[in-house]
Amino acid sequence: MKTMENHVTELIQAVEKADTSEGLLDAVKALCAVHHQAAIPTLIEILKYNNPGAAVAAVDGLIEMGEIAVSPILEQVDGYNYGARAWATRALAGIGDPRALELLLDAALNDFSLSVRRAAAKGLGSIRWDKMRSDEDAQTAQKDVLNALIKVSHDPEWVVRYAAVVGLENFAISTKGTFELNQIFERFHEMKASEPEQVICARIQLAESVLNFSS
Repeated sequence: MKTMENHVTELIQAVEKADTSEGLLDAVKALCAVHHQAAIPTLIEILKYNNPGAAVAAVDGLIEMGEIAVSPILEQVDGYNYGARAWATRALAGIGDPRALELLLDAALNDFSLSVRRAAAKGLGSIRWDKMRSDEDAQTAQKDVLNALIKVSHDPEWVVRYAAVVGLENFAISTKGTFELNQIFERFHEMKASEPEQVICARIQLAESVLNFSS
């Protein structure tokens, strides 16, 4: 009788043997579907492939794995392959585990890759604060995140500024009752007065309406 471990091994081998983009994508989806911890290293390795479809599937699979995927991702973040780093950052952002907070802060503020900065900025708004060790740790980290997102909202790349707006909106929602919204609304007001990209102005208006409704 085939065990789950044997089944996962076969699925991993199918990923490794795939010789077409479509075959790889199908193999990755099949591997993700088993939701088994043994699949995590292979899913992380896929992030290094030059195959966006397979990478998206791997990211989705890692997010579904949740907390158990965080440490392996953090241990294997590729400092040289910015594409793989961007996918890994997206996975960490989607999971929202506070253990990734230091990496996300540094990536949002300092990474040379706009795709990494964008993913990190969005992820900073989705941290699961209830997973922090204490309320004091959470409050300290929240101040760091708010300051970082406001800085990132000045990024020269419009897609990163857009992500910062999304991050600020989600941050305000996730910390309701902890932070006053004035600082965020003031930054939104400044951005609307100077932002050349209309899509960002429209996104700010949406964020303001959401936050006004929820406050």
